[in-house]
This record gives sequence, C-alpha cells and structure tokens, in this order.
Amino acid sequence: MAKLFYRLQHFLRRAQLLLFFLGVAYIMAGSVLLLQRSIVVTFQKEIDTAALPSLPAPTRFMEVPAARWLYRRTVIQEKDNQPLDLTENRKDQKHLGSRNMEIRHLRRTYVGCFINNETEHALSGTILYDFRKMTSALCQDTCSESGFRYAGLEYGAECHCGNRVCAQRARGEDCNLDCRGEKGSPCGGVGRMSVYRVEDRLPGQRRYRTVHYHGCYKKPKNSTADLLIQTSGLTHTPQQCIETCIDQDLPLALLRGHDCFCSHVPFLFTVQMSEQVYMCERGNQTNHTSPYDLDYYWVYSTPVLDATCKERRFLPQKSSTLVALSSFPGAGNTWLRHLIELATGFYTGSYYFDGSLYNKGFKGEKDYWQSGRVICVKTHESGQREIEMFDSAILLMRNPYRSLMAEFNRKCAGHLGYASDVHWRSKEWAEFVDSYSSWWVSHALAWLRFAHRLLVVHFENVQKDLVPQLKTISAFLNTSISEERLLCTESNRDGHFKRSGSRSLTFDPFTPEMRARIDEYIRTVDKVLRDRNLSGLPQEYMPR
Repeated sequence: MAKLFYRLQHFLRRAQLLLFFLGVAYIMAGSVLLLQRSIVVTFQKEIDTAALPSLPAPTRFMEVPAARWLYRRTVIQEKDNQPLDLTENRKDQKHLGSRNMEIRHLRRTYVGCFINNETEHALSGTILYDFRKMTSALCQDTCSESGFRYAGLEYGAECHCGNRVCAQRARGEDCNLDCRGEKGSPCGGVGRMSVYRVEDRLPGQRRYRTVHYHGCYKKPKNSTADLLIQTSGLTHTPQQCIETCIDQDLPLALLRGHDCFCSHVPFLFTVQMSEQVYMCERGNQTNHTSPYDLDYYWVYSTPVLDATCKERRFLPQKSSTLVALSSFPGAGNTWLRHLIELATGFYTGSYYFDGSLYNKGFKGEKDYWQSGRVICVKTHESGQREIEMFDSAILLMRNPYRSLMAEFNRKCAGHLGYASDVHWRSKEWAEFVDSYSSWWVSHALAWLRFAHRLLVVHFENVQKDLVPQLKTISAFLNTSISEERLLCTESNRDGHFKRSGSRSLTFDPFTPEMRARIDEYIRTVDKVLRDRNLSGLPQEYMPR
C-alpha cells in the first residue's frame, strides 16, 4: 500500500511539471504569433504610406468638424433658402471643395478663462453639446462657420459661441477640465469657460449654418420705426447685411434694395409675408417707381437667434403630472423631443436610457423618468399598466410604411444611417415587418384605449405645419412659447436628427402580402380614431 501511494505521488509530480512546461510553451507560441502579426501590420502600413505620398494625415488643428455639426443647418446659400444670393454666384460644390482651404485660414487665439454662470454669461451665441467627442478644434470651427468671433468651452463638453465676451476674467487654473474627446486640451471648468478668438482671414467668405431665409415681407403702415435699425453704408449685399446684424447682436437682417436694416424678433410678427416675391425684387431696383416699393423687405434670421432657444433646463418645480411622449419606434420621437425642448426651453426625459442621445445634449435622458423634472417622457411601451402610470400622453403617429423603414434603418445602421440592399432583401426584413407591423397597430389601439388624457399628433402634420402644431402641443403641456423661441425652433427644425441626403431604393421592399396586411391595420386605426370623435389618419396613409 505504501509502495502504491509512493508511485502515485511520483506520477503527480511529473504531471505537474509537464503541465507547467506545456503552459510556458503555449504562452511563448502566442507571443511569437502576436509579434509576427504586428510586424505584418506595420509593414502593410509602410506600404500604404509609400503608395499615398500626396495624402498626408491632417493635424487635429486642421480637422474638418464632424458631419453632424457641419451640416446641422442649411448653409445660407443653399437652394432652398433662395433668394439670398441675388447678385452673386451660388456654387455649393465650390464651397465644399474649398472647405479645407478655409479651415487653414482660420487664426485661433486663446483669450483666457472667464466666469460663466446664471448671472454672467461669457458668450451669448450658439450652444452645442457633445458629451463624448468634444474637442477645442471642433468647437472653434463650428463657431467660425456660424459667423461668430469667439468660441468658448465649458464642462469639457459644451461649446458656446458669441461676438462679445460679456463676463469677468477668472483665474487660469479654474479652467481645469479636459475636453471629452481630446485629453490634455483644456475645455473650461465648472462655471468657467475657456475662450478663443476665431478670425477668418478670407473677407466675405464667412459661411453660416444657422441663417434662415424667411421670405419677402411687407411692413404695415402702423409699425413703429423703433423696430427697424438702419445700418450705415451705401450698398449692401445679403452677406454683408447679415454680417452687420450679427456684429450688432441682432437676430433679424432685412434687405430692401441695397439698404440694410437690423431688428428684433417681434418685428417679424408685426409684418405680413407676401407671396409676391417680385415686390421685393422691385425694391431691389435702383430707381423706385413708387414709395410703395419701399415697404417690402427680404428677411433673414441670423445666428444670434440661436442663443434664444439653445438654453434649456429642468423644470424649476417638480411637476405633479407625468406626461408621456409615446410613439411606435421610427415615428420621429427623438425629432419631436428636439422641437419641444427648443420651443419650451425644458428638457424631455425617457423611460429608457440612450447614451448616444445623452451625448447629443438630451440631458433629461439620464434623469429618472418619474422625477417630475422634465416636461414629458419618451416611451414606446404599450401595456395597460405602463400606459396608466402616466397622467396624460402625446401619441405621435406616423405612416406605418415610413415608420417601419425608419426603424429598420436604425437597427441596421444607427440613428442616422441607411440599411443596405442586402438587408432589405434578407429574411430579417420579412420577419421584421411581420412582427413590427402588428406592433404598430396594437401600440396605437392600446394608447387610444387606456390613456387618461390624450393628444394625437401626426408626424406628417408637424412637418407641414410646424408652428400651429407646436402651439397645440405647448397648450396641452400647459406651457407657453415665446415669439423668439417659436421662430428659433422653426429655423432649427431638423437639428441633428435627420438622415443626411435621401437614399431611395431601386425596388419596393414591401411585398403584396405585406402591403395587404399593413393596409388593413391602417383602416383599423383610422376607424378607432373616428369612433372616438378624433381626426382620422392623414389621407396619405390611406390605401389606394
């Protein structure tokens, strides 16, 4: 027995030693493979670099801002905003092609660290957020493109723009927070802002992303002269007039012939828009045939207007009522949240948590949905228990065909991407339509049945008649909208939440069987709406 035990002990010692050597050999083999792979990658990079000598990597100083900010708002010379460029050549391709050249001509000078709090605002212009990728270069380029002379960074993630620094200087060490997307680069501090001066060395080449053309307006006879401020100078182009009003921190630029005027927002609500654009064109002539021509103005809102609606906050007092902003996925819930926040100035919340939306400035995304600090709460839930937890609800509805495609795009390519043709032709799309189309109808019927107090809003109606729809929503939320915020929301309706471009499929992704099923769901929801004395679905939903 002792001999057997000795042999077993000897065998285990040899096995332990063998396992040790096998482990060492395994680690060494892995190290050799990893080293070989790194050599191959390095060699490949050297080949690629040698093959592309004309494309040096740009420095961070010259990087072009991210696309979601570069095209956040239509540029001033975009075709939809005509007739801004009445005398100059309008070439968007030239602008895009010369974008890198313009960035290289920007001169940035660090001004210092300034106080920025509720009583003292260092910069009063545009406010942008990126809680993940904010850099000093991104903020400075954005402010330059928006027509501002100063860029300021605060809390490591907030970008402020303005034409004047209106606060006291703070200690330099108070701006001690790094940018979220650029370690080692100061981005202000708590209640402190790192301010840069941004100058464009190309006179007359300033580009604006937040200028909005409103149309040809007629001044009424009883309007007061105080609303209009005439600028100095004999002749003005639209570009020069807008720059002049920006320098005076005024939100409206008006052009009558070669005369430039600046004004405050209330002026736009006292005048009447004219569909006869030629009246403003007549006023553009040197010799006026009658004084009547002098009553018409081209009207633009400047980037200064952005400052009035970029400031958002939580409700000053906890709300006793909980309002849901309910929708089927893909119906435009995030877009409507953007509009509500701009119009009311209060954050919206969410039943869920989406980090990407929080990083885009939806600060209510992290707030507990029952906190009572937000004006409404996003939800896609459709169970009776979840619905009855809310005191009232806004039900946002969208054409199911559009909703299904939008949600499928999001699932395959994110909030702003597009699914590929392979995805649309796959079995996954067929299964998606089968399950989600029935959810579209059950979601709508559940909220119509169980909601205590309900306002039905159609995505398509908001697109067509933004201002009336926003007024209806604000009345339902028991809040008011100022004229400045209303105009600002109209000028910034898209925000960051519109897919760039338009990608139309070359084939119909919906089979006849899919369409027959969805059309029946549309008829069902339309009938239930009308049975409850509500407006039925928009005509464009209805099967043809």
